[in-house]
Amino acid sequence: MSDHLPEVLRDIVEGKIVKRSKHELIFDGRNVSSLFIETLRRHQFLPLTVADVKIEPGERIPAFYIDQNTAYFGWIFWEKFSQLRLRKLFGTVVRNTKGDWLIQLPSNSSKIIYADTSQIFDMDIDRPFEL
Repeated sequence: MSDHLPEVLRDIVEGKIVKRSKHELIFDGRNVSSLFIETLRRHQFLPLTVADVKIEPGERIPAFYIDQNTAYFGWIFWEKFSQLRLRKLFGTVVRNTKGDWLIQLPSNSSKIIYADTSQIFDMDIDRPFEL
């Protein structure tokens, strides 16, 4: 294993040097998902469901979803359909061909995401595509 792998994983989590997006967690043919999860935990990204995350409409929280050997970065936020209809979800920054979030996890999903609830950012609830 490379001596630089922990630094690379840290850079992905922090998103300062490496753009947080979709990242294959394979290094030299080996799945390094568990090492990435350890890195997430050291940086305050906790294993939660979307329902576990406490945010208000107009706020967003950074999170990663890990599917087998791939990490997807995205946000937990409230999507506004109308003045009376909102839903909380995790949506990836990676888009599908229609321009929607490639992966969407609603608040009733039991899937685990790793969220840093200490980082709450304001967002324009009327323009979530500009996340």
